[in-house]
Amino acid sequence: MSLARHGRMTSAEFLSWAMSQPEGRRHELVAGEVVAMAPERWRHAMAKARAWRALDDAVREAGVPCVACPDGMAVEIDAATVYEPDALVRCGEPLDDDAIKVTDPIIVVEVLSPSSEARDAGAKLADYARLPTLRHYLIVDPKSGFIIHHRIEDETVVRTTIVRSGTLALEPPGITVAADAILERDRLRPG
Repeated sequence: MSLARHGRMTSAEFLSWAMSQPEGRRHELVAGEVVAMAPERWRHAMAKARAWRALDDAVREAGVPCVACPDGMAVEIDAATVYEPDALVRCGEPLDDDAIKVTDPIIVVEVLSPSSEARDAGAKLADYARLPTLRHYLIVDPKSGFIIHHRIEDETVVRTTIVRSGTLALEPPGITVAADAILERDRLRPG
């Protein structure tokens, strides 16, 4: 849902505005327009938690100089577009403790939800592919039980694989993630 009353913003204006919003209200900036993010369903929240945990475990196991981040960090695409992915991995020197955006992710994860499905699979793929450091864009569909792995070679070449089981070899940075670790069904379901 676009929040037209805010008018068009630059990414810098948006980040400043977003930091002043009440806790729990989440937004993205799409082509200069503020877009509210809907409350999450249980399935979505658990899938993004599993994605972050699987990436974090894989980074630690491989011993690569990277860090997996859960949702909450902004990824600035350009002066008019800022996304908040569900999980990401960045490599290199640690960010300042007060940083609010990641400019150099190597892996970005979005978990599909009814309100964002079309944007995650379309415009976000094209936008994320413009980031020079990004090599993997993972779209998790927890309802249907698969992961779409977009391996980004450059802004114009993207190789796509649909993964239902097995492992995802994410090179670079040199980690392997079990698809089942992200797609597992919730263990604590009401009887």
